[in-house]
Amino acid sequence: MSAASTTPHSVSLAPSVIAARRRIPVAWAAYGLLAPSAVFLLAFTYWPVVQVLFGSLTVKGFRGEAHWGFGNFARLFADPHFAHAVRNNLVYAAGTIVPSLVLALGFAVGLSETTRLSSALRAAIAMPMLIPLVAAASLFVFIFLPNAGLLDHYLAYVGLAETNWLGDPSMALGSIVAITVWKNTGYYMLFFLAGLAGIPGDLLDAAKIDGANAIQRFVRITLPLLGPTFSFVLIIALLNVLTQVDHVIVMTQGGPSDATSMLLFYIYQQAHQNYDVGLASAATVVSVGFLFALSVVSLRSLERGIHHEV
Repeated sequence: MSAASTTPHSVSLAPSVIAARRRIPVAWAAYGLLAPSAVFLLAFTYWPVVQVLFGSLTVKGFRGEAHWGFGNFARLFADPHFAHAVRNNLVYAAGTIVPSLVLALGFAVGLSETTRLSSALRAAIAMPMLIPLVAAASLFVFIFLPNAGLLDHYLAYVGLAETNWLGDPSMALGSIVAITVWKNTGYYMLFFLAGLAGIPGDLLDAAKIDGANAIQRFVRITLPLLGPTFSFVLIIALLNVLTQVDHVIVMTQGGPSDATSMLLFYIYQQAHQNYDVGLASAATVVSVGFLFALSVVSLRSLERGIHHEV
């Protein structure tokens, strides 16, 4: 009786045991394949983040001793150079994001029809995005040379005097803004072209039949349906504003008189020129926190736009 009762039980467990034994090698194989990526992710992404957090909270005294605290953040917010860099970054953001998005949307709307001419113009407008920022900055250094650059050469034909575009504190940041708008407009245009391609043509045809003119169709139909695209492009533009520093290093080194010093260049300056790792780490934490907050707000508006469109 006991043998009869145990035999079916053992037979019923046999398939599950075999399946479990088969799953174990598969699981270990998957872990083995993921291990190199996990090691690189931990070593080059998460470990630097932990180091920056520890560095921002480590305050070193005059004798070299270190203790925990928020002294680096207190020094950061009391530093007038940091406040100046924040102001420059805000001006830079307003001067690059708004014109870039407006121009990109205008080009996308004007070149939405596929013809040979529009295809050639799209390629010409998008071409600057293929040029590395360092190379573009080096090119614009020669363009902005006073009295010898390409810009002053053509301005001389209309009687404008020589201008020190990168050496004048009132003009240097505007020159940095100009190269950024020139480089990013074509990149943003591609996203708007994709958004325009996703708008149903039936809606525009129905509005045209109802008597809506081109401006009314653009304001009432095209712009609302481009809301998710706007939010997505805005996130990318905000990332570019806070993460692009190559052109500042090549063209102005933050000068003249800190006129072009921005947050990322301030962090670079403190870490690699002044060797103040604590101050650079604190500025990095503040910048990343601000960028994270802006990204969350933009992503939420993106989600609301998608739900509204659906």
